[in-house]
Amino acid sequence: MFNPRKAIEKRLKNLEKHLEQENPLLIEAVKSFKDLDNIAYRMGLISRDESYATQIPWWPLISILGTFSAGKSTFINTFLGTKLQTSGNQAVDDKFTVICYTNDNESRVLPGLALDADPRFPFFNISEDIEKVAPGEGERVNAYLQLKTSPTQPIKGKILIDSPGFDADAQRNSTLRITDHIIDLSDLVLVFFDARHPEPGAMKDTLEHLVSKTIQRTDSTKFMYILNQIDTAAKEDNPEEVVGAWQRALSQSGLTAGKFYMIYDEPSAVSINDEKLQDRFKTKKDADLNAIYDRMHQVETERAYRIIGALDKTAASIENKVVPVLKTAILKWTKRVLITDVIIYGLLLGVASYFITTQNAWANLNPSALIDAYNSSPLTGLLTSILIFIVFFSIHIFSRRVWAARISRLLPRSDMPGNVVTAFEKNTRFWRSIFHTSPHGWNRRVARKLKQVTENSGLFVQRLNDSFANPSGQPVKVNTTAETVSVPQSAAAEKITI
Repeated sequence: MFNPRKAIEKRLKNLEKHLEQENPLLIEAVKSFKDLDNIAYRMGLISRDESYATQIPWWPLISILGTFSAGKSTFINTFLGTKLQTSGNQAVDDKFTVICYTNDNESRVLPGLALDADPRFPFFNISEDIEKVAPGEGERVNAYLQLKTSPTQPIKGKILIDSPGFDADAQRNSTLRITDHIIDLSDLVLVFFDARHPEPGAMKDTLEHLVSKTIQRTDSTKFMYILNQIDTAAKEDNPEEVVGAWQRALSQSGLTAGKFYMIYDEPSAVSINDEKLQDRFKTKKDADLNAIYDRMHQVETERAYRIIGALDKTAASIENKVVPVLKTAILKWTKRVLITDVIIYGLLLGVASYFITTQNAWANLNPSALIDAYNSSPLTGLLTSILIFIVFFSIHIFSRRVWAARISRLLPRSDMPGNVVTAFEKNTRFWRSIFHTSPHGWNRRVARKLKQVTENSGLFVQRLNDSFANPSGQPVKVNTTAETVSVPQSAAAEKITI
């Protein structure tokens, strides 16, 4: 019989096995994620077949976004050193393409299902997200995604995601949903614009989504905005004006200076007769392209910090967001249920009192006759008492369910580390006391455990820092799952491959 918990444990063991060779330090992070899983499961935030560790990509991830014909595919082919992606002046590919390394000698193209069903990749279960914004489209995941493998060395150890033209459109809503998804997961985001279209104002929606909505993010430094095919501006009487137009457009969208790069593909560049102008363009292109490549090579390091950051953020969100939300919801639910019970019980007692009073039943009551009747048939009295209890208890249960349903609809669904609604419902089950206001699965011991996870994430960051920097120049202790070993600072980066 399929056991969901064992299935997720198997996935995590496979992940740990992979990290043994690539980055032993992150194995400790996996263990901390397991601690978070146990806490979240008891609280009802996640189910047994879920894990926070599978909700983030453990491979360094670079996404390449932009308008169609902005030169994204040519850039990827140049980076890989092989023609993997089809390039052209039209929207030649309307799918998100995940590109990863393979040991085979030839490249392969796999359907979107290969990504949707594999938790190791960033599009795991993306069909569910597509279904939310475009009902019926979730089953057509192959129309949105594809996986390509490449045996070239530059891609080894990282994943590239090539997006379809941002302004291509029959599937715009789904495309935007997937775009936002990969932006959140990426370690580096390259945003391409086409210098051959000198009217950036006409691309207002694109600029708003790719610039205005990203610059306010806490991880805005991972975005690089690239004006590609800038060589075409050399044919203009005033090439600086083309660049200026784009700079003004990006500036109006909120982009600050220092994040704007200008490049072009040298083999297919237009001929520039003026040698000084040619040298100026080439010098700028080489400098910017080197800066871009440097950032792309740094993603392996940034990936490690991202994962530990996700661990810390998840732990903090449970304590600072989920617990307060649940406490407030439980308190509100308790008050409303009690008030409803008092009102209904009061009405029932009032009706009973009114009936007895109007029928002059008190005068006809004979205490000795009632005692004799109970003694002669105690079972009848017991059944009557049970019936009365069942009626009042049923009213109470009904009140609990009604208010639980109403309050759960008001709970936040987004920006939460798990399903807060399910966690709240776990606190409203009929066997749980209504006077128990602390969230189910939350107590001082759990709070201490969560604090330990947070402290561990801080230690992980320190160990990462020690792998790359050591002002004292003393030997660095690198903690792996097997043992703690000392290595000279010069060898630290080799001991832990980030």
